[in-house]
Amino acid sequence: MKKSLFLLITVFLFISITACSGKETAKTTSGETKEITLKIGAAAVPHAEILNSIKPGLKAQGVNLDVKVFTDYVQPNVQLFEKRLDANFFQHAPYLDQFNKDKNYNLEKVVGVHIEPFGAYSKKHKKTNEIPNGATVAIPNDPTNGGRALLLLEKQGLIRLKDNKNISSTIKDIVENKKNLKFKELEAAMLPRVLAQVDLALINTNYALEAKLIPTKDALFIENSHSPYVNILVARPDNKDSEAIKKLAKALNTPEVKKFIEEKYNGAVVPAF
Repeated sequence: MKKSLFLLITVFLFISITACSGKETAKTTSGETKEITLKIGAAAVPHAEILNSIKPGLKAQGVNLDVKVFTDYVQPNVQLFEKRLDANFFQHAPYLDQFNKDKNYNLEKVVGVHIEPFGAYSKKHKKTNEIPNGATVAIPNDPTNGGRALLLLEKQGLIRLKDNKNISSTIKDIVENKKNLKFKELEAAMLPRVLAQVDLALINTNYALEAKLIPTKDALFIENSHSPYVNILVARPDNKDSEAIKKLAKALNTPEVKKFIEEKYNGAVVPAF
């Protein structure tokens, strides 16, 4: 009797354990997609706007975008390197290359998205030939955007550089300055704020758009669409090949994003894919 009761209890326990195990397996293999959150650092315009436009589609794929807006060009890379961000979207490849070199970082390009033609603006003059002798010209103080500004000035014949192919040119590389232009090197985000105080300011398009400037209308002169400064999605070596980052990269290069850029920015931002 005791033996039969023992066997009965053993069988009951076995069936119960098997049933519970089967339930757990069904739960974990049910095909439900676990949502992953990506923290992305971005400039407000156009980068954050582009990212926000693809949020719904990515959410349907199990990727939630948490877009963190930055007003500078340093912290998005620092926080990505320190793993406080999963990726960032605000810079072009020459800037990333120089930043990696200066900081001994190893951040990597994931995919190119758009070009923001760099422009020169003035509140005091309406044409390039009106820029007077001794004019004050404000340019970005970071190496790549400063060099980019100088190259654009040279193309307009306002200065001549030692090497017109060196994207890292500085004001020390100016070998001819017939108008005796005076240069002010300022943080890129500050340039729209000093526009009324200088004769000319060379401003990154994202900051120009934030300041309600229309590059194709308000710039005295501007880069053409063949600019090599493609804005890129950036991640770390340890996560750039993750499934979530791949989904984000793919979403940024869709016909829908191309249409969004073309319709929203009217040529001030140009798709690069």
